[in-house]
Amino acid sequence: MKDNYLPLPGSVLFESLKDKNCIIMATNVRVVPGVMKGIFRAARDSNSALIVEIARSEANLEKGYTGMTPHQYAEAARKTAREVGHDIWALHADHITVKKGTPEDIEATKKLIAAQVEAGFTSFAIDASYLYDFKGKDLKEELQLNINATTELALFLKKKMGSKPFGLEVEVGEIGKEDEHGRVLTKPEEAVVFISELNKNGVYPHLLAIANGTAHGNVYDAQGNLIEDITIDIPQTKAVAKALKDNGFDVRIAQHGITGTPRDKIASMFPKGVILKGNVATFWQNLVFDTLKLYEPELYKEIWDWVIENFKKPGKKDVEIFGKNAKFATGHFIKEISNMSEEAEKAIEARAYAEALLFFQAFGTYGTGSVVREYLKVKEER
Repeated sequence: MKDNYLPLPGSVLFESLKDKNCIIMATNVRVVPGVMKGIFRAARDSNSALIVEIARSEANLEKGYTGMTPHQYAEAARKTAREVGHDIWALHADHITVKKGTPEDIEATKKLIAAQVEAGFTSFAIDASYLYDFKGKDLKEELQLNINATTELALFLKKKMGSKPFGLEVEVGEIGKEDEHGRVLTKPEEAVVFISELNKNGVYPHLLAIANGTAHGNVYDAQGNLIEDITIDIPQTKAVAKALKDNGFDVRIAQHGITGTPRDKIASMFPKGVILKGNVATFWQNLVFDTLKLYEPELYKEIWDWVIENFKKPGKKDVEIFGKNAKFATGHFIKEISNMSEEAEKAIEARAYAEALLFFQAFGTYGTGSVVREYLKVKEER
């Protein structure tokens, strides 16, 4: 019997929706009970395309800080899709990060990619943005380490996938990186050189993640107070996208670091279609912990105390320490979180459902499920 709720190739979502004035939500839920189900239900009820993702640091062969392998995460996502009955989604391996670029680093990354392919992931983000040669004579030399690592891993991925289509995201410009002038932004010419060299090497990404003013996770002011993050540089993002288009590259932007961005600003300011994929991760973590405060106060206090004890920094408020490091508690307390009360899980699911609907509205994805289905139908008839 055919399973109609398996994840689609990321390429199907990206190719069918790239000119549809929408941003596909890529959600990272770290497999907390209730969150994934609530989001899938919202995707089904709004007829929205959805990407479910997890990063290398979170789920890897050593289980990452969530305490999960890629296979466990993939199975949880497939199970939820079947249970809810939502068919238009992709399973994305986010931030397959390469930080050293040594032969050992590359080989370890290939082992992870092989495991992700075997687990059934259908879309992949190779992130070698940390590899940058500041002594390079020109942009190509500065980016060559990134180009080399991305090429080798992308071609390995293509070989492992065989004839199966998949989505591919690459990254130029480290997200959230700062210098003495503030956050470092990706220049249009950097994006052009990077994609051009990848294409020459036989690598054709669907998406390019760029540094455009955002950072991952929660954002705090100098006094340690949680603030809205509205730092995305829209003109720079449009300039990068225009440069890519003007040079004949059919690549769209993947927007990282959306947590904290007001959704009315997303709806009114984000260039939909230019930005095709929007990552939402820490938002769901915040939702869970806020809910546990009320439904599981003893567990929440245990988690709070563990985070503060292990990540305390002089001069930093406890609320900031917790907000930036609570993610590491996910794996440490995975059994306790998985065994939360039924009431707590229901509350989390209900909140995740409602918040996901707001994101789908802001991202313009209501009805995109039908667009993808029609795209698949036309492909089958050819």
